[in-house]
Order: sequence, then structure tokens, then C-alpha cells
Amino acid sequence: MSTSLYYNASRASALTAAETTAIERIVTARQASFPCPDEESLFLYEEGGDEPDAIVAGSTKMPFEVDHVMPVLEHVLGSVTELRRALPDAQWHVHLDDFDIPWDESEGYFLPS
Repeated sequence: MSTSLYYNASRASALTAAETTAIERIVTARQASFPCPDEESLFLYEEGGDEPDAIVAGSTKMPFEVDHVMPVLEHVLGSVTELRRALPDAQWHVHLDDFDIPWDESEGYFLPS
């Protein structure tokens, strides 16, 4: 059984051209700096997923290799933090299967200790 991190943003208005460019820039930069090239990284769905009014949605399957889980999770949460900051007026939901990932204005998305 695998665990996945899911992320989505929704709002009534569609993405602007500038927002789309910003998202593409973030995704490209974050994928280029991904620490585990053999694992799944940030992955955005083509049409925003199944949520109503979704403007960004995606998921990342967590690795089976124990040593890769935390680096992958931290990197993808950092990526989603950047996406949220690029779309601050959207309603965001980030969760690791059934566990909601908290948001902190200064830290971004994080795993509580």
C-alpha cells in the first residue's frame, strides 16, 4: 500500500496568464532541484483534478525507500508552499492521505513534530 501527498487550490476565477507562467516557472525550478531523481516529484494534473473550481491540483506518491521519504516530502511541501504563495487568493487543501498538512504563514506547509 502506498501513501500519497495530495494538493489542490480552488477559486471561482480561472488562472490568469501571469499566474500560469508563475506556476510553470515554480514547477520547472522545483523539479530541477528535486533531491531523488528516481522517485516521483511534484505532479500537477492537466485539468485541475476532480474538485469543483480547482485551478491547481496534483499528487505525489511517497517513495518506498525509507531514506527518501523525508527528503521527497520536504521538497514537495516546499514546492506546494511556493505555489500557494503564487496564488494567495485560492482556497488550498494539502493532505497526506487522510492527514491534513497544516499551513503556517512564515513556514509554509510543514509536518508537526
